[in-house]
Amino acid sequence: MKDFVLYCKSYSKDFLRLKLLLQSIEQYNVEQIPFYISTPSSERGLLEEVLGKQGYIWIADEDIVSANPGSSLEQYRAMPGGLSQQIIKAEFWRLSLSENYLCIDSDSKFIHSFQYSDFINDDNVPYTVLHQNKELFQMADNRSHPKVERDLRVEAERVKALFGRSGPNFYGAPSPFNWSMKVWKSLDQEYLQLQGMTIWDLITPEFPESVIYCEALLKYRAIPLIAIEPLFRAYHYDWQYFLMKRLGETTEKIARNYLGVIYQSAWDIDNQIGHSNKSLPSRLLRRLKRFGRYLQSYI
Repeated sequence: MKDFVLYCKSYSKDFLRLKLLLQSIEQYNVEQIPFYISTPSSERGLLEEVLGKQGYIWIADEDIVSANPGSSLEQYRAMPGGLSQQIIKAEFWRLSLSENYLCIDSDSKFIHSFQYSDFINDDNVPYTVLHQNKELFQMADNRSHPKVERDLRVEAERVKALFGRSGPNFYGAPSPFNWSMKVWKSLDQEYLQLQGMTIWDLITPEFPESVIYCEALLKYRAIPLIAIEPLFRAYHYDWQYFLMKRLGETTEKIARNYLGVIYQSAWDIDNQIGHSNKSLPSRLLRRLKRFGRYLQSYI
């Protein structure tokens, strides 16, 4: 078993983004940390057509699902893809490939060289992204987007109550998530099995995997908690991106504090397979809306 690896759960619509991520890993991965990619088995052919076969180790999503004796492929196939991918990412540890893993989303890319010591200490304890999201909340409030803070606070309170914890809300997002198999294993043994559940029953849109991991770590203390701020600069919304660009933020400046950058696929559709299939009026309308938000960043 390895000490630490990189892992990305992806699917066909994100393969163009994933190609950019792979290229950035090849450029900045100075210690050649192994990189695993999982997709549905039916999409392996397209993955290799877009990315080639070098620079990563492919795994079938179905193999990760089957590694949990309490799960079923039928449940996986019946679940919306956006939800099942959260669970598959959280279940990667069951393959016993590594004690720790950096779970990266396809819409991410590295912009700075990285090595093992950026993610784990000499005792093989991963650094945990854990913070209170104050920068994002303040920025959203400044731009009159109260829903951002309200929704995330409700989500955090809900998961916190699940583990019976009171006190401040903590967040483990944005990705990449620096996860330990010991934390996921403690959740399984000390909570899920006692409740007669599997993680396929627990993770839902109301109970996201990133917050569950943090609360499980705070509850069961499977590893020492060494808290760090997010590893990547994330542009959650297009208005956030345009605002920061107006303030002078550049990739070169970001690289002084972050290892990478994330352009959320929910609004950044330029590197999405199938994007060109949208009708011309639809694409024009989307660009007009984005331009309107760009103008708003100057107000």
